[in-house]
Amino acid sequence: MKINVLFASCFVALTSFSAAAQQLRQIPIALQTIDTIAVPVLPETPTFYNHNYVFKARLDSIQKMVPLSYNEHVQKYIDIYSGRKDMMGKMLGLSEYYFPVFEKALKNYNIPEEIKYLPIIESSMNAHAVSRVGATGLWQFMFATAKDYGLNMDNFVDERKDPVQASYAAAAYFRDAYLELGDWLLAIAAYNCGMGNVKRAIIKADSHDFWEIRPFLPLETRNYVPAFIAALYVMKCSGQHHIVAQQSPFVKFTDTIHVNRFVSLSQLAGALNIEEDALCGLNPGYKKRIVNGTEAEPKRIVIPKVNMAQFAEIYEVLNNAELEVNQNVYLASNDDRRRAKKKVVAKPATAISYHKVTPGQTLGAIANKYHVEVQDIKVWNSLKSSSIVPGQKLKIHNPDSEKRKLSAVKG
Repeated sequence: MKINVLFASCFVALTSFSAAAQQLRQIPIALQTIDTIAVPVLPETPTFYNHNYVFKARLDSIQKMVPLSYNEHVQKYIDIYSGRKDMMGKMLGLSEYYFPVFEKALKNYNIPEEIKYLPIIESSMNAHAVSRVGATGLWQFMFATAKDYGLNMDNFVDERKDPVQASYAAAAYFRDAYLELGDWLLAIAAYNCGMGNVKRAIIKADSHDFWEIRPFLPLETRNYVPAFIAALYVMKCSGQHHIVAQQSPFVKFTDTIHVNRFVSLSQLAGALNIEEDALCGLNPGYKKRIVNGTEAEPKRIVIPKVNMAQFAEIYEVLNNAELEVNQNVYLASNDDRRRAKKKVVAKPATAISYHKVTPGQTLGAIANKYHVEVQDIKVWNSLKSSSIVPGQKLKIHNPDSEKRKLSAVKG
């Protein structure tokens, strides 16, 4: 069956996806525990001898909607990022490709444009970045939060790595965070450590000012916001720090096509006469280098801008090329499933009996009698110590029932 191939004039002007992005669910904010891979660890109290009023004046001049405070914490990260000229030069080059994508998604949700600098400290703008706790992609989404914000992960696709999809999900997150917290720096902090941590810090500090609640936040988040401000500053003022933009690894002009059948990126790269890695770099969300389009769910492919002479060759690949692959789609496994199993095991619907403590009995003797652990008895009865008194009634969970429940979960 022939497919319809639709070309758009530019990757970042993808209107069909904008419509799809509007369908992201209106949901409560999920906890976002993100282990940033690009923020250097600093001492909690950096040495600070005097303010550099030139830096402060520059921050004031570029400030728009997000407060760009200047203090010793921000200065320390300015020193770090302005000294990493090669890294920041790469960021400038990558920004030529990625920033228009980020800006479009952020604008769609009325999020400040400044948030587009966040992937610098999240992932160094590497779509394949994965942190030690599993946060993935440019915006470093954890699995559960990604699912909450409409991203799909299966055996063919990880949309956390898709620049467009993930950017719209991040924008939706910031919309919800700002509605909840009413402050952009707090929303940025929540993106790193979760809403719960930020709310607890607000209560402890009795303040909604980030710099006031900062001591009550996790250490990484205390550094995260200053690092964001510093990265934004260095990107905006790169010339003053002799940082030169490096060439972007991505082509400047792209087209987008939608396919309703499975397509090999390797075969398509051959038809386009480009390196396979270059084409896969434009489409980082496809895990097997196979685009799993179907009639029900056409998939998007980003390609370098083509001329009519190339169109015949790519048309053959997109319509007629045979691809032998198991087309069954399986949802990706995730920590949520394991956590759900643990919850079932931790709080099973088990048979409960009661033991009346006799004079001279100890928790150890009672535990041996019922073939359970002392710690279990303490947990079941909310005991803070091992002290018990004659006549006291203790709750005992039937161990056979526990085993049956555990077997059912594992099966």
